[in-house]
Amino acid sequence: MNDETARDGRMTYERSPSLAVIINCFNYEKYIKCAIDSVLSQNNKSCEIVVVDDGSTDNSWSIIQSSGVRAFRKDNGGQVSACLMGLDNTTAPFVLFLDADDKLLPNSLEKIMDALDGSVSKLQFQLMRINEKGSVIAPAFPALQAGRDRDKFKRFVSEAGTYISPPTSGNVFRRDVCEFLRGASYDTAVDGVILLAAPFFGDIVSVRHPLGCYRIHGKNKSGVRNNPSIALLEKHKRRFKDRVSHLKAILQQRNLADAINPPEQMYFYSIYQINQDIITGRGIKLRQALNAVIRFPSWYSPPRKAATALAIVLAVVLPNAVSVQFLNSWRFVLVRLVTSFTHIRALWAPERSAARSPLSRNSR
Repeated sequence: MNDETARDGRMTYERSPSLAVIINCFNYEKYIKCAIDSVLSQNNKSCEIVVVDDGSTDNSWSIIQSSGVRAFRKDNGGQVSACLMGLDNTTAPFVLFLDADDKLLPNSLEKIMDALDGSVSKLQFQLMRINEKGSVIAPAFPALQAGRDRDKFKRFVSEAGTYISPPTSGNVFRRDVCEFLRGASYDTAVDGVILLAAPFFGDIVSVRHPLGCYRIHGKNKSGVRNNPSIALLEKHKRRFKDRVSHLKAILQQRNLADAINPPEQMYFYSIYQINQDIITGRGIKLRQALNAVIRFPSWYSPPRKAATALAIVLAVVLPNAVSVQFLNSWRFVLVRLVTSFTHIRALWAPERSAARSPLSRNSR
């Protein structure tokens, strides 16, 4: 007997699904069919799929309807509200929020589900970077260390306020962790407080090979910004504080003993403040720069620590106008250098990741 049957364009399950893929869409008529097909083509009988159109004004809704998947349309309210609607209309214990301009790679659903169990709060995997036409334009990212852990990620969050993680489409969250989104009205992104909360409620499984694709195009909200404004930095700094405060409230409500530092004492808050002080003309003091340097996240590689420390210290001594231009460009240069180094090393290094991967053939 089959696990699912088609009825009026919807999938009904004779067994409870293991994973829900929720696709949120706003004016992505160019990509939404590709995202849906990347899930449907895998014909996985343990996966449910729901698409939520967040008030698109283009042809997205017609394309979604023609796909035959279970779908909902709502007034525009942002990504979080769209994903919460998808959450309310699915039942699987694990959830993948897939952006409408991204897609999953073949057989990824089976590999993901093989690595999930009740103790996992989040699974994260690499994404291939593709362009508007779907061509691969850069190596897979981010640089994840394959394995399963929770304590080190709790430490990263407690000290720095974040950890290495892919964009939204590269994460699978346990449903109870997703529920924390209901208190995140301050945020426009899904992978905010639930990313921070995940290691406090279970294991983080990291996969060091790509299971999906991240599409880079002119409408991306994330990515490298060469000219951050004062308003944008203030927005990021405020959102960072709200996320950490929200996490602290979540932990306190559940009587968890894990203590996290105030947001003002975390590395990424200090970086936002340094950038803001430079752009506003206040400049930064040597003590302020040194405080940021000693708070470097432990996952920073030695080259990245050295390059970042040099950039921060030079911002102290350079004239303010020069510092602004310097800080606006050094990140982009550093990212390209690190990416190139990683790609070259991968070409020459022995292939060892398969044996360590939680999704290898022998992982069951």
